[in-house]
Amino acid sequence: MKSKSNIISFVFIITALFLAVMFHLAIKRNYGNDFENFNSLHFLLDVFLILGAGLLIRFVIARNDKRNINILKQLQTINTEIKDSNERYDIVAKATSDTIWDWKIQTDEFVWNKGIYGVFGYKKSDVGNTSNWWFDRIHPEDSVKMSIKLYSFLEQKTERWQDEYRFKCADGTYKYVFDRGFLLKDSEGKAVRMIGAIQDVTKQKEEEQRLKLLETVITQTKDAVVITDTDISTNSIPNIIFVNEAFTKMTGYERNEVVGKSPAMFAGPKSDTTEFIRLAEAIKKYKECFIETISYKKNGEEYWVNFSMIPVTNKEGEHSHWISIQRDVTTEKNQEREREQLIQELTRNNKDLKQFSYITSHNFRAPLSNLTGLLNLLDDVPIENEELQEILNGFKRSTHLLNETIDDLVKVVIIKDNPSIQKEAVLVEEIFENVFFQLNNQITLLKPNIKINIEEGLRITINKAYLESIVLNLLSNALKYRSLSKTPKVSIKAFEKNNLITLTVKDNGIGIDLNKNSDKIFGLYQRFHNYPDSKGLGLYLVKSQVEAMGGTIEVESHVNVGTQFTLTFKKE
Repeated sequence: MKSKSNIISFVFIITALFLAVMFHLAIKRNYGNDFENFNSLHFLLDVFLILGAGLLIRFVIARNDKRNINILKQLQTINTEIKDSNERYDIVAKATSDTIWDWKIQTDEFVWNKGIYGVFGYKKSDVGNTSNWWFDRIHPEDSVKMSIKLYSFLEQKTERWQDEYRFKCADGTYKYVFDRGFLLKDSEGKAVRMIGAIQDVTKQKEEEQRLKLLETVITQTKDAVVITDTDISTNSIPNIIFVNEAFTKMTGYERNEVVGKSPAMFAGPKSDTTEFIRLAEAIKKYKECFIETISYKKNGEEYWVNFSMIPVTNKEGEHSHWISIQRDVTTEKNQEREREQLIQELTRNNKDLKQFSYITSHNFRAPLSNLTGLLNLLDDVPIENEELQEILNGFKRSTHLLNETIDDLVKVVIIKDNPSIQKEAVLVEEIFENVFFQLNNQITLLKPNIKINIEEGLRITINKAYLESIVLNLLSNALKYRSLSKTPKVSIKAFEKNNLITLTVKDNGIGIDLNKNSDKIFGLYQRFHNYPDSKGLGLYLVKSQVEAMGGTIEVESHVNVGTQFTLTFKKE
């Protein structure tokens, strides 16, 4: 700046001297030697005047430059402060994730910072520059309340305002926000400007709602909830800090009677100490634990309790509490004990029945064999009395039926007493061929319409004898219980699907009334028709054999329409 003022002064002096010389030369040319002495004096005066004026100009310019330099330095300082302030403002805005807004109330000019884009997803072109754009994006349920509070604040002219509401995002969803504003007023106290910061509190709000929900669950649940601290310096099981109402109902203890004490106080003479030791070990290792033991109520009454101890951590991952869910399982324990006793009795009775069946069948075998032998001898003895012959024939038939009944009972006992039967891979088509051969006489006599649809090469790993017995029973029943008013029809299907083998046997016989007999269809000695040779044992045997091989059987039947049995087995 100093060199600049020197240059200006020097240029001024040179220019002024040049003009003065030119002026005096012109005078000399016009007036000659008459004014030579006067002109010289005047020229010297002009030179001194010019030099003085140049020095004065230099002084003024230098002083002005100095003042400008000071002003420039002040401006630079102010600019630096503004820049630093803006940088701090941006850093704070980023650090707090706040959305800053600036509202010039008189002109209704509204300015947002970058938070409106990053937090709420708006594009720059989407954001309006008036307060209406702000109000239009406040949730309708919050808009009226928030507007009343804001304008009431403006009327009162207090400096600070805050509110919580839902603000609409660019994608149409809403976020919970906490908004704080600061009011600026002019010299007359009139509100002219308001600056605010919107903070996204959606996660905090959701967490708050979740905690309220959990609090409701804890207070309203029928299960007892116990919360303890983590200090095990005095007790192996930490002290209680909270119990819900369900705990009071279950134990009889009020909250103030148990807070600050260890849950070990509920143990008694019949409590399982090994369970408490296991619980204490799990607590030391901060591991979840489930135990079941006898506990004692305030009145000394025993009850079975099933409870868990679950560790809880805070945001930093530090173990802060234990939560215990407790349930009175006395009723279930009593029922379990009763079931065990019943199972033991049934097992014992089942063994007794099996033994009785073996003994009975064995003891009946010898006299039946003798009786059958004697009756066979009578075949060679001529009997003239017809009544006596009829009695002997009836006696012979009854003996034969009794022998068959004993054979069937032995089959049932063998099936029920043999949990692991021998299995082999058999061709399903071969099973049906064997059964048709055994029923050849009946098929020839009755001439039924038989349709067979068996997948080619279909094999199943099963007990061959059992499967033949099942198919024989179902097909013989289809022929035996045929309708006399129509041609017998039997449809047989066998196919594989999803590694399961399905067999169906369907007939158009007289059917069974399932409305009356659905719970008896596979019962022992259950008869549904008045047929003289019906013993009510066939379907019981079928179901027993199917289940012994891990299969299932279903039946569909309608009176005078027909019956269908569906059997399902695993392929292997």
